[in-house]
Amino acid sequence: MPVRQARPARSAPIHGREVRGKPANGRKPGVGRPDKQASRGRDSRHFAALDLGTNNCRLLIARPQGEGFAVVDAFSRIVRLGEGLAKSGRLSDAAIDRTIVALKICAEKLKRRNVTLSRAVATEACRRAENGAEFIARAYAETGILLDIITAEEEARLAVLGCHTLIEPGEDPALVFDIGGGSTELVLVDTRGEVPHVLDWHSAPWGVVSLTESAGHGPPGADGGADGRAAAYAQMRSLVANSMASFAARLPRGIAVPRLLGTSGTVTTLASVHLGLTHYDRSQVDGLIVPAAAMRRISLDLSSKDLNERAQLPCIGTERADLVVAGCAILETILDLWPAERLGIADRGIREGILRRLMESSS
Repeated sequence: MPVRQARPARSAPIHGREVRGKPANGRKPGVGRPDKQASRGRDSRHFAALDLGTNNCRLLIARPQGEGFAVVDAFSRIVRLGEGLAKSGRLSDAAIDRTIVALKICAEKLKRRNVTLSRAVATEACRRAENGAEFIARAYAETGILLDIITAEEEARLAVLGCHTLIEPGEDPALVFDIGGGSTELVLVDTRGEVPHVLDWHSAPWGVVSLTESAGHGPPGADGGADGRAAAYAQMRSLVANSMASFAARLPRGIAVPRLLGTSGTVTTLASVHLGLTHYDRSQVDGLIVPAAAMRRISLDLSSKDLNERAQLPCIGTERADLVVAGCAILETILDLWPAERLGIADRGIREGILRRLMESSS
C-alpha cells in the first residue's frame, strides 16, 4: 500500500537555514531575526519561477513565509515545444506559437502579482534546437520574459534543491531523478549533511517526447497490435538503458536500502493511476511513497494498451496518452539500475529550486 509522509522526510536546509521547521542554527523563532515590521515587508514580496521544458510551461509565484514560502499563483500548460525536434533539429513554428501564447499568460500573471524578482529557464528543447536562440529572442520581444537556457547539470541541481525534502531518511546515498520531455536527469546525493551533497549526476538524452518520437508505436491499426507495442516498448527500454550505462557503472554497489525519489509528470501520473484517482490531486500525490513493484506493473499494463485505451484512463487522457509509455520505459530502466523497493513521488522540482535560490539571494 502507498505510504504518505506526515511531514518532509527531512527538513530542507539551504546554506545553513532550514526551509521548514526549526532553524538549522537552533535559534528559537524570532531570535536574531529582523523586527516584525521588516519581516512583514520581506514576506509581502512576490517571487516567481518559470520552467519551460520540452513538453510543459510551468510558472510558480510565491512569497516568503517563515522559513519557506507560500504559493500565490501558479500556471501549467502542455505546449510541446519540442514536438518534431528529434527529426528536424528545430523548434517548429506551431510549437513556438503555442509556447508564446502560454508565455503571454505567464507575463500577465507576473505583472498582476507585482513580482519583485523572477527567473525563467528553458531546458533540453532549447539546448538542442538549432533555432533555440531565435525562439528566446522572439519570446522576449513578444512577452518581455527573458528565458535563460540552463545546462543539464544546473537543471539536475535545481530539481534536487526543489524536492529533496521528500527523500526518505537514511545514511546511504539516494538517487533523485527527473523525467522530462527531452531528457532525463539522474542525481546521486549524500543526505547526511545539512545540505544534500551531489555525488554524481547524469543527463540522458531521452525524455517522454524525444523517446516517443524516436521509438514510439503508432495509433491503433498502425501500432502492430500487441506484438508491435511490446516490440516498441522493448526498443525504448534498450535505448534508455544504453544512454544510462555509463552512469549505472559508476553507481555504488551493496546499498542495503536504496532510496529513490522521482519528480516529473510521469511519476505523478503513474501514482495517480496507482491510487485510482478520477482526477489529479496534488495533495494526495506529492510526498507519496509507493511500492516500486506496483509502478512496474502499471508501466507494463500501460505499455500493452493502445492509444485509445490509454486515453480513456483518468489522469492520463488524450493529452498524456501518447507520451506516458515512454515515461514508463524510462522509469523501469531507472528501477533496473537502482533497485529500490519504494519510490518517493514529488510534484515539485525546478521551479521550487529556483524560488529557494531567489529568496536566499535576496534575504
